[in-house]
Parts: sequence; structure tokens; C-alpha cells
Amino acid sequence: MPRFTRYLGIDYSGAGTADTPLTGLRLFEAAAPADDVGRARAQEHRPGAGRGHWTRRGLAAWVVAALAGAREPILVGIDHGFSFPEAYFAAHRVPRDWHRFLADFCRHWPTDAPDVTVEALRRSPDQGAARRGGESRWRRLAEVRSGPAKSVFHFDVPGSVAKSTHAGLPWIRAIGESVGWDHIHVWPFDGWNPPPGRHVLAEVYPARWNQSIPRDPDHTPDQHDAACVAAALAAADRSGELESLLAPPLRPEERRQARYEGWILGVGA
Repeated sequence: MPRFTRYLGIDYSGAGTADTPLTGLRLFEAAAPADDVGRARAQEHRPGAGRGHWTRRGLAAWVVAALAGAREPILVGIDHGFSFPEAYFAAHRVPRDWHRFLADFCRHWPTDAPDVTVEALRRSPDQGAARRGGESRWRRLAEVRSGPAKSVFHFDVPGSVAKSTHAGLPWIRAIGESVGWDHIHVWPFDGWNPPPGRHVLAEVYPARWNQSIPRDPDHTPDQHDAACVAAALAAADRSGELESLLAPPLRPEERRQARYEGWILGVGA
């Protein structure tokens, strides 16, 4: 039996402020499991009855409402890092506990505040990178294992996830606090095997799936990535593959490290 009834794919963007409408911020939903990835279908959700583009604040509010109002569990795949590499924890003496990391990060990178951008905090003399910066050569174990995935500190390059990660982390915390941490399982920080009936948030890497599903000619690359994530998660749950995605074959010390660094769903499975 599938674990979930709805599957959300979010292609993220760290541009602008939390209240800037962004063409690169996309949300798709697959409402029911498909027979296979090739036949999976996902529909786009857009703000304002289909008009305009999401802001990060508006998207987070939509996700909160969806999770809080759902009777059945929802799986949410989001295209940005959920944590930082071991080198960051060591350099800044951050406790190796994800919830404490998240609180510490949000104090130094308040990218959810009005009129604040990631770029401004990168240049700030007393916030952001000045207090909690990193180096582009620092990579999480999941990024090393995946091969092409870039560091969450590798800014200003094509395909960078750094800006999205720094912009998105406060909204992961906001979703958890608004819906209630006891109703959400953030994988794998809250454990590798989510309990039945719990909503799950997981980091995804669209490149793992976006070549296996034909692209709609009317979709932008960002739309295609979000649609592929939603459809592929639905198909994986339907086929039983999701169980192996949630349990990558890691050594005990790697599993311990991933519990605070995070993991990318599907890497190593």
C-alpha cells in the first residue's frame, strides 16, 4: 500500500526577497500514484486563481494550509538543501542537532524578513556570511555521493543551490512551527523511517528524475523539474521503490552524519 495520497514537487528559487514574485518558484502536485514514472501526471498550483507567480512567503503559507488541512499524509519534495556540511558545524561550533542548527541559522540568516535578500546578508558586516559563512569546497556527504550536486555554499555559478538553500531554510522552520513538528517528519533528521500518517518533507534533486519524463513543450525548465519531482514521488510510492529511497545503504557512521547534514532522497538508493 502507498504511504501517501498526495505528492508535492517544489522547484525553489532564492532570488529577490521573501515577497518577490518569482518565475523560478514552482509547485506541482500529483494527487494519486501512477503506474510508472512515464505515465505519472502532475498539475501545477499557482497563486491568485492561476495568475501570477509565487513568493516564498505565499508558497510557504499554501503548504502550511495544505498540510494542516489534510486528513491523509502528504509527501513534499523540495529542491534545496535542508542542512550544511560537517565542516560548517565544526567551524562555527554549531551543535550537531538539526533543530538547533536550524534555529541558529535563522538567527544569522533571517532571509524570511521583509525586504531582506540573500545577497544583502552575504555582504552584511554583522549577519549572514560574516557570522555563519561557508566555503564552496565544503560538501555534504550526500553531495559527494551524488556526483554532480553542488555545495550549498557554491554561489554565483549555473545550477547553484546555495542561494535557494539560504533563502528556503527559514521557511522549512516556519512550516514545521505552523503545522506542528508533531505532525511533520523532516527526513532524515527526524529518523529514516517516517511513522505512518505523518506528513514528510524531504530534500530532492530534480536531475535524478527530469530526464525520464517527457517535457511538456509549454513548460519552463523550472516547471518541468517541479512536475517531475511530484510525478516521480507518486510513482515511487506506487511501485514500492520509495521504501528503498528512504533507506539508502549507508555505513553506521555515515547515517549518523546524515542525521544532521541531511540526505538527498534517492541518492545512493
